[in-house]
Amino acid sequence: MLTLHQPFIKLINMNHAARSILSTLIALLAITLSTAAWAFDIKSTEFTLANGLRVILIEDHRAPVVTHTVWYRVGGADEQVGKTGLAHFLEHLMFKGTQKFPQGVFDRLLDENGGEKNAFTMRDATAYYERVGADRLPLMMELEADRMQNLVLDDEAVRTELKVVQEERRQRTDSNPSALLGEQMDASLYLAHPYGRPVIGWNDDVARLTLADALDFYRAHYTPANAIVVIVGDKTPAEIKLLAEKYYGPLKNTFQPAPRHRTVEPEPLAARRLTMQDKRVANPSLARNYLAPSSITAKGLEAEALNLLAQILGDPSQGRLQKSLVLDKKLATSVAAWYSDAQLDSGSFGLYATPAVGTDLAKLEIEIDLIIQDLIKNGVTTKELSEAKERALAAYVFALDQPASFGNLIGLAAIIGQDPNQALASYDKLQQVSQDDILSVAKTYLELKRSVTGYLLPEIK
Repeated sequence: MLTLHQPFIKLINMNHAARSILSTLIALLAITLSTAAWAFDIKSTEFTLANGLRVILIEDHRAPVVTHTVWYRVGGADEQVGKTGLAHFLEHLMFKGTQKFPQGVFDRLLDENGGEKNAFTMRDATAYYERVGADRLPLMMELEADRMQNLVLDDEAVRTELKVVQEERRQRTDSNPSALLGEQMDASLYLAHPYGRPVIGWNDDVARLTLADALDFYRAHYTPANAIVVIVGDKTPAEIKLLAEKYYGPLKNTFQPAPRHRTVEPEPLAARRLTMQDKRVANPSLARNYLAPSSITAKGLEAEALNLLAQILGDPSQGRLQKSLVLDKKLATSVAAWYSDAQLDSGSFGLYATPAVGTDLAKLEIEIDLIIQDLIKNGVTTKELSEAKERALAAYVFALDQPASFGNLIGLAAIIGQDPNQALASYDKLQQVSQDDILSVAKTYLELKRSVTGYLLPEIK
């Protein structure tokens, strides 16, 4: 259900380098919206239907195209113990059809109307996306509204799709040592919180999923009041209100959504370490994840400061890790840093490095720790902070030229409880970040006791 060229690649089964790229993408996008919105003359309108369905329109009249995304407030972290992978499994099953549009009709109609589709499951959300000509939006709304309540499943459909999901896990995780290590690191970083479980699910859990599991999960989470529709493109608020009332308005809620109460992750007391050896590994690598706040749980300017700290450490041309380890000392061939904050309950700050030939991981790790200790001791320079802000802005003024990416940011912000208007104003907060703010989050969150460090090594014969 996912292609890599689409915005918001699924946050599961990625190696650390891929995670760094995507997490940086999300982080930087979140801190540049205000200026980008001005640059593209972005207009947003929001309203809620009587049944509780929330609709957000972002007008973009540069081309007669729209993207239409239905976001549900449910993801991998909302599954019961022993049912991991169920949210992702249901994402697949949502394409199995209804009585009105039987299996295969959805895809055929998209093809006939020149559209494209996608779907993705995250820890806190599941989303379904179509991009079509603006005049075809009514059909997309009809299709999505229909399957929001009228999905038809049987044992055969479940058995068939379960094999597809299992094969996806084999391809994306089991065949990828870096993804396997990342999965183990997540499980170590989160001792109590469900973020420690893989969104694609543990193998044994996935193998036991049933038709009853899928239908129960569908009925428990898919209803208008638990969804947000985000539309980006060549439509006016008046047009969208009429269409939303026509297609989504008649839907009745089958339950009333409740707050998502999850186990609170306790404050870390000890650093954790993992070493994984695999015969498929050609080059060793080092990764480290620190438990950090999300954009929702962060205080004051912490989220913005962590975003900029990731830039200062991990920028591929100007970052401290690159300058010291790759360019000056020649100890590494690649490095990265990122801050992942687009989650409901907590975020993480990550580092990644691959050693140069002749450098062992222990030596590389010591050098990384020295760079962090120097930053904590001496802070960052005015120049570093200024350039980090400029890079963040420059990168995403261009990135926001893709309406779907902007719409996905707004949808994810809304789904985790952020006011989209606050997201649009976050560039102002970024500008307020000081050197002291950077120093404060580095001291607070880059403590070893908050971290999991993973070594990925070739198998020793």
